[in-house]
Amino acid sequence: MLRLDLRNISQARIGPNGIDWTSALEQYAPRLEAAREALWARRSDPQAFLGWIEVPEDTETLRRVLRYRGAQPWVEDLVVLGIGGSALGALAVSAALGRGPVRLHFVDNVEPEPILGLLRSLNPEKTLVNVISKSGSTAETMAAFLAFRRWLEATEDWRRHVVVTTDPTQGLLRPYAEAEGLAVFEVPPAVGGRFSVTSPVGTLPLAFAGVDLESLLAGARKANEQARGELAQNLPAQTALIHHLFAQRGLNIVVLMPYSTRLRYLPDWFVQLHDESLGKLYDREGREVRTGTTAVRAIGTTDQHAQVQLFREGPHDKLVVFVRLENPSEDLTIPAVRGLEGLDYLFGKTFFELLDAEAKATAHALAKAQQPNFTLLLEKLDAYHLGWLLQHLMWQTAYLGELWNINAFDQPGVELGKAYTYALMGRRGYEKLAEELKAEGVV
Repeated sequence: MLRLDLRNISQARIGPNGIDWTSALEQYAPRLEAAREALWARRSDPQAFLGWIEVPEDTETLRRVLRYRGAQPWVEDLVVLGIGGSALGALAVSAALGRGPVRLHFVDNVEPEPILGLLRSLNPEKTLVNVISKSGSTAETMAAFLAFRRWLEATEDWRRHVVVTTDPTQGLLRPYAEAEGLAVFEVPPAVGGRFSVTSPVGTLPLAFAGVDLESLLAGARKANEQARGELAQNLPAQTALIHHLFAQRGLNIVVLMPYSTRLRYLPDWFVQLHDESLGKLYDREGREVRTGTTAVRAIGTTDQHAQVQLFREGPHDKLVVFVRLENPSEDLTIPAVRGLEGLDYLFGKTFFELLDAEAKATAHALAKAQQPNFTLLLEKLDAYHLGWLLQHLMWQTAYLGELWNINAFDQPGVELGKAYTYALMGRRGYEKLAEELKAEGVV
């Protein structure tokens, strides 16, 4: 089960910085219900990029992924070549739930030293390379593929060591993969990269990591069920409303802070999901709005000793969202040691008890400083609950897009930087832009 603890957004807990939640829900119910109906009505429109809603229902693609994984028993290392949404979702889930025996390596940058480290340390005969690019023109991903493609020539048949995840009909990779006879999986056309973790973009590498994909997608379907339901049970609409209300009050920073080392990459995935979706210059009518809040990464308990000082005593410009587990998968008792009786308050307690106490203490300490926060509670950390949480956060993002009247599924602010990169690297068709950059002193 996924539950919400909303006590620390109330006026009773945080004084004038709090909100009257019952009144807010009643006031915004018509807008949230309209947002729900609009999102569900557009989910079949390929131009709306809401295909991520229906991806968890695609059991045939999942079966194909699992068949492919079962046919590659020789793989010891899987190198994932992708950037942003093509890597962060699988990275977050594999860190939380991966149990091998295949080791996953993510190449999501073009810094040469880490890439050389992989090329020098891995055995190409035991390595599978998954290149993920919807367009096949992502400079970082394709540069890495060119290097790994050459490296794999040392094997008997390099084609056996490459699997491609790309658009089903378009782009540079699709015809190349077909011409070379490479294994290919599809990025659904109506699914953007940051919403793609339940598609083969995420499920293919996660199959090699040993993640229970059936349960992951079942959890995502549970979030869909909630997002389709009445407001009282619609947790994504509720958390979106909380973000909206505090953003209206000038709290323009959102901190996602899971109390779990296993969830250490969840905030990285969320940062892209939230910031790329919601940071927009124009609304749907073309009016300049410069909307959006900035997502910040934190991990409990580590950041109690790093960022919480700022969260508690710094500006009232943050909404802190905790993710807390209600039950451990395993636990460890803290032993008693003679001579250290000053620590007897720990003796006989468990590490999970300590983790849980610290999470609750931090949330309450923030509330005492009138800093708003709420908690997403997972019954336990398994594939079902993590799939539920991921899909919940995607729905939350979609609802915020409706509340802010923006397109949460494009990323126009990223495209100019890509074009500048192509020009600086000498890509054909970008000569005029290269001359402009030269004139502006960039070259």
